[in-house]
Amino acid sequence: MAAQLAEDPDMGVPSGLPGVLTVRVDGDLFEDCPDLFVGYVREPDWIQIRFVNPVRPADLPDREQEQEGEQGREQEQGGAQGQPADPVAAAVTVREIADAWQRITRWLQGNAPDSYAALRPGADPTALAALEEDLGIRIPLELHALWLLTAGDDGHDGWGCLPGNKALMPLDAVAAAYRLKMDAQTHEDIRNADRPEDERITVWKATWIPVALGPADRTSGLYLDAATGYLGPWSRYNEHPGDELDTLVTYLEEAADMLEAPALTTRDKPGLLGGTLVWRSSIAPAQEDRWQPLTG
Repeated sequence: MAAQLAEDPDMGVPSGLPGVLTVRVDGDLFEDCPDLFVGYVREPDWIQIRFVNPVRPADLPDREQEQEGEQGREQEQGGAQGQPADPVAAAVTVREIADAWQRITRWLQGNAPDSYAALRPGADPTALAALEEDLGIRIPLELHALWLLTAGDDGHDGWGCLPGNKALMPLDAVAAAYRLKMDAQTHEDIRNADRPEDERITVWKATWIPVALGPADRTSGLYLDAATGYLGPWSRYNEHPGDELDTLVTYLEEAADMLEAPALTTRDKPGLLGGTLVWRSSIAPAQEDRWQPLTG
């Protein structure tokens, strides 16, 4: 199918989702395979397959089958826990994540090649399914979309590419940190049983998925709350979080904005140490003479 689309990218029909076309594949071509809908995005110089779903019962019109198949996929992959996914909003979210991340990686490739080289390739869908099973919760759509683009940032010389020099965590580190934090909450819950209700301590919630930390400083990081869709800070010292809340989309978009227009930055300031992106908040006094702030 991918080869056919490369030769004839207009063979699909509109799916009802922004920019997404679908083609139907006869399941009889493969052993024990139902008829399938393949959804894809067509750009001037590339084709990207976004989903493959079995065709719904024949009594549904084709367009309704396509939309319900896509909606089912989005419900499986993301959205707030227990909330039905809006297929149009889901498609927009996936595109926003991809656009913001491509802006960041495009900048890194052209200006900070060492930081760009530290990014891992995208995760295999089976790896994400295994992580979901390990965590016992559904990965929100926006995080699922990001991990398909990159499965972590190893950082360079202890600096990640995100503000505060944080780096996206590899999937195995996500699972390990989640288990560690949940174990800490289990021990805290034992103590909470003897505390007044207003003095009980929450260090971690089951819906919090760790997503970023500092490669050289693992005492603090960011989590994504699968229940609300908002990012939040976590720390070994359990400091009170700030009032400013970001979704993953707005966080990545702001990071891209700060790289492209550093003069407008407010939270942190980007700069370079050789071919490495280094944010001002982590520069030691001994490094200041070599650190070059971005201008523009």
